[in-house]
Amino acid sequence: MTLMRRTLCCAVASAAFLLGASTTIAAKPPVRTVRPSANSQLRLQVLLDRADFSPGEIDGSGGRNTDNALAAFQAARELPSGPRGRAAALEALGAEGVEVVVPYAITAEDAAGPFLESIPQDMTEQSKLPGLYYTSLVEALGEKFHSAPALLKRLNPGARFAAEESIRVPNVARADHLAAHREKVTIVVAKKQSALTVYDSEKRVVFHAPVTSGSEHDPLPIGNWKVMSVTRHPVFSYDPALFWNADQENAKAKIPAGPNNPVGVVWIDIDKPHYGIHGTPEPGRIGYSASHGCVRLTNWDAEKLASLVGRGTPIVFQE
Repeated sequence: MTLMRRTLCCAVASAAFLLGASTTIAAKPPVRTVRPSANSQLRLQVLLDRADFSPGEIDGSGGRNTDNALAAFQAARELPSGPRGRAAALEALGAEGVEVVVPYAITAEDAAGPFLESIPQDMTEQSKLPGLYYTSLVEALGEKFHSAPALLKRLNPGARFAAEESIRVPNVARADHLAAHREKVTIVVAKKQSALTVYDSEKRVVFHAPVTSGSEHDPLPIGNWKVMSVTRHPVFSYDPALFWNADQENAKAKIPAGPNNPVGVVWIDIDKPHYGIHGTPEPGRIGYSASHGCVRLTNWDAEKLASLVGRGTPIVFQE
């Protein structure tokens, strides 16, 4: 399905490298090389993900997204903050009963792809591709297990990442268990916290995730909105006239669907013209970079959110 024009004016920072955009990116903590079995940050990230308080891309090094997810969990469970609160949170997250890293046998379907050797920067060249697929099996597995490809490589030194090979992966949550709350929720996006929170009818937190939203040129539209539709595997209609920093000599182009599509694997259209909530081809930048107005999540968090909402779901954008 091709997105209607009214939803396509949203330029996304995840595609900044495609559009030549200047993106402000907060410094992300460097990845630390440590033994995964002793990595408390990896444990915390996996436990938060399983509890639907997403730390974004799991990388084993923590950072702002992890800290925010932990703080949100503590607040939702009325736990104290600080070291004592962290211990209480780990207990509430079921740390003692969860195997954080588990074995996984790579399937023939995983290994079959399809994959692209590379993705061209030019939108016209992208439009000629059969799909905006993953560029490697490691990237695909990273998305499947909500993880940075670099983390999977550290967890599996010497792995070939081939069909029938057994590897170790983070034991993350899936989206299907959220279906019981479908269409009985309210979405709140907090600009300052770079966070999206979903509340049920009793004001309890159902889902929390880091987001990137708004910029100097395309600020987040503060106010009350609602979901109009949900499109999975969207086709992106690129029109340079709708992007403030695009080369106006470029031609319009239809960018095929796929996880590396500029809006990822999910588009949630809202009743504010030219705005939506969607996925991204660059999960590691969520919460750390500026957007061109729309609200972006990792693809897996966008899929979780899509499982919760329907036409008419209330949305609040706030400072």
